Amino acid sequence: MLNDAKIRAAKERDKPYKLTDSHRLYLLVKPNGSKLWKWSYAYDGKQKTMHFGIYPLVSIADARAKRNEARAQLVEGRDPAVVKKLKVEANIEAGRNTFERVAREWHEIYKPQWAAVHADDVLRSLERDTFPSIGALPVSELTAPKVYELLKAIEDRGSIETAKRVRQRISAVFVYAIAKGMAQADPAEKLGAALKPLRRGRQPAITDLARLSKMIADAEEDYARPITRLALRFLALTVVRPSELRGARWDEFEELNGPKPLWRIPASRMKGDLDRKEEIDGDHLVPLPPQCLAVLRALWPLTGNGDLLFPGNRHTHRPMSENALGYLLNRAGYHGHHVPHGFRAAFSTIMNEWSEREGKEHDRKIIDLMLAHVPKEKVEGAYNRAAYMPRRRELAKAWADMLTKDLPAPLALVERPSKVTSDHSRRRVPEPVSTDFRFPALRRAA
Repeated sequence: MLNDAKIRAAKERDKPYKLTDSHRLYLLVKPNGSKLWKWSYAYDGKQKTMHFGIYPLVSIADARAKRNEARAQLVEGRDPAVVKKLKVEANIEAGRNTFERVAREWHEIYKPQWAAVHADDVLRSLERDTFPSIGALPVSELTAPKVYELLKAIEDRGSIETAKRVRQRISAVFVYAIAKGMAQADPAEKLGAALKPLRRGRQPAITDLARLSKMIADAEEDYARPITRLALRFLALTVVRPSELRGARWDEFEELNGPKPLWRIPASRMKGDLDRKEEIDGDHLVPLPPQCLAVLRALWPLTGNGDLLFPGNRHTHRPMSENALGYLLNRAGYHGHHVPHGFRAAFSTIMNEWSEREGKEHDRKIIDLMLAHVPKEKVEGAYNRAAYMPRRRELAKAWADMLTKDLPAPLALVERPSKVTSDHSRRRVPEPVSTDFRFPALRRAA
């Protein structure tokens, strides 16, 4: 049997010679002095030789371990040389299956199931947040610490919600990789508990006008009750709070046939404490541009014979579900990107930017007034809620013009198919009113 002393003492000769160990393992000493581990064996009646590496890079112990592994394969009827070749090829293929390659393959497969905007967002997220860090690494070699390092870097830049979404997407890629035999485990699966909790409060909103209009169009193309579609359009135009929209009553509207149509939301329905709700002259006034009147004309045949503009599907005397609009946006692929309350942030951002370019001196204050915000230096009772009404009408019209530029007329929303979920939703949609339709007197006597 060989030992290190014997191997070190072996000198080169004119011809190669062998130093034998046990079970056909030997060291081949070449004329140039290099020493190569080899092992001879018989398989299927043929004599074969395997190479185990160069001494001292491969020690005696390593060479014997390789020999013993190969002998075990022989006992199982496998050719050790073939097993080694297949392992090398598998390692090469595993190296080709980088995270980026597998992630793009996963995205291509699942993309048809998503809304286009969501599919684009997922790919941009992967390209921005994952590929630069782990994209070139084989999925089979990625570890939980490496993935956490990536997620921690996203957190450290203040993007806590993004870190959680990225973790979910990395995990989805690994589920696909496991199913395809390219990985054995999902290193991102348990990392959610290690990430920072989300800060609650600010709700997601799209504040880019083009994307906002595109989102409305996508949502309005989804299967939904016509009332739900019209409610989304009216919410986007009036930017009231969703709870105020859901409780909207026909008798809250004034001068719908006149030059100054108005929605007067009673103080009792506004957000605030008891003093706010009992405030004299505390109603919130919403000037209605022509686009809002078009929504109301399309809505009238559907709900004009009742009290509520947007009743529920089953009970016409109750407001629509508080989740109806949110579900509509989610189905359109905007989960986590925009919520019904987000129209207020969108209006504030877009109109304040617009006012910087084309507005007047007090537009920023007027925009806050249109959102029913009370300045910090004011008290509720001393605040004039009817102030700047002419300019508010101009801003409401400017907002509606920008928002609906590429959107269909409200009547088109009534004619689109509705998802059948109950007998009530199977009812025939009433004929739309004519273009010269005039609203009846809606304002009730005090």
